[in-house]
Amino acid sequence: MRHPEAEHSPAGHSAAGHPLDRPGLAPLWRAFHDRLSTGQPVARVRVGPLDEAAQNAVADLLGLDRLPGPRPTLSLTRLDQALRDSCGEDTRSVVTAIVGPVGDRAAARATDRADRAALWEWLATHPVVLAQPALDAWVAQVRRAGLTGGSVATTRSTLADALRTLSALPARGEPLPVFATRILNDSHALDDGTRLSGLVLRALAALYDTAAPESASERRALWARAGIADDALSTTVLTAGLRPTGDGPVAHAVTAYSRAGHATHLTLAQLRTPGELRFPPTVVHITENPSIPALALQRFGPACPPLVCTSGWPNSAVLLLLRHLAEAGAPLRHHGDFDGEGLRIAAHVLAKTPATPWRMSASDYLTARARTDPGPPVGRITEAPWDPALSEALLTHRTAVLEEHVAEDLLADLSRHPATRNGPTA
Repeated sequence: MRHPEAEHSPAGHSAAGHPLDRPGLAPLWRAFHDRLSTGQPVARVRVGPLDEAAQNAVADLLGLDRLPGPRPTLSLTRLDQALRDSCGEDTRSVVTAIVGPVGDRAAARATDRADRAALWEWLATHPVVLAQPALDAWVAQVRRAGLTGGSVATTRSTLADALRTLSALPARGEPLPVFATRILNDSHALDDGTRLSGLVLRALAALYDTAAPESASERRALWARAGIADDALSTTVLTAGLRPTGDGPVAHAVTAYSRAGHATHLTLAQLRTPGELRFPPTVVHITENPSIPALALQRFGPACPPLVCTSGWPNSAVLLLLRHLAEAGAPLRHHGDFDGEGLRIAAHVLAKTPATPWRMSASDYLTARARTDPGPPVGRITEAPWDPALSEALLTHRTAVLEEHVAEDLLADLSRHPATRNGPTA
């Protein structure tokens, strides 16, 4: 039998340096390398197609008395023995030297599954998501979409930027490039059409319970709702009973209106540059609906305790005022409607400020529901992080209790915080 591969180089060695790295044996090494790299047990491997020269090379290596055919199935044990006899190595060592390191695709798949599971667990339990359960729908949507470029690392990096962005929203009424530079150090990071921009907008749609924006105008409207490029004059917050001190114009005006028993609308521009403005560290109650401050002013007049109204979803002016109050040491207490939207607004306020719930427990809901006429449908319910039983109660009874239904309870609480000359009592 001829052995043409032995003529490949002097002494039978190839340029690669291994004596068995020969053209006629190349299909054999590739086939065994591929099977060994599966990470599964290997007993026999099908090799081929083999031309006549390759069949001669395999027959010579294994000591066969006839050609093995173009597609033989070869025993790993027999090949190991033949290699030990010829060069003192086993099959794994030879294919590693000739083809390259033997992999473990089964282990790689297991690692990939574990990495993906860890990624989705990290996203689902991220503080931004836990603080606002309305984002659970977004998390599920992101997971269905899969990995960015098939990479766990790339996906996690993009999601980390999205979560960092969400944690900073609502913004301060600044243009999108300015906001992106401040939060992500890249003025184009949230440009229209980028994956990151799409992720954030879909998250905002889930948070606000609206359809994902499809047109450029819808995307701009959603960004505006989140405080991007807000008009600093038309973005306002409704207040009553606030009595700040200081020589700034805002302090003088707000205190004067409160002493006269009037509400005040503060603009975002006024809150940005108020002059000297100091708030006393006394309790401030937050309501969702303007009807509650209106009733409080009717009941208490100039003695109205300090109130801030979000008027639905809090805009940039609302959150900026609440942060000013919190920095002054004022305890914040939030109340809203007992419905799906009210839960999401409350979760948002509690996530963005140090506010705590005010009459917003499952017990409060059940007590109010028992003594009021059935309210409207509750809408889509998401978790109430401060009291999971509240979400369960709303899902069970499916009727809302609005702030107006419990106005007397709220006013009774407010009566314990009357305003004084220098502010309300603690």
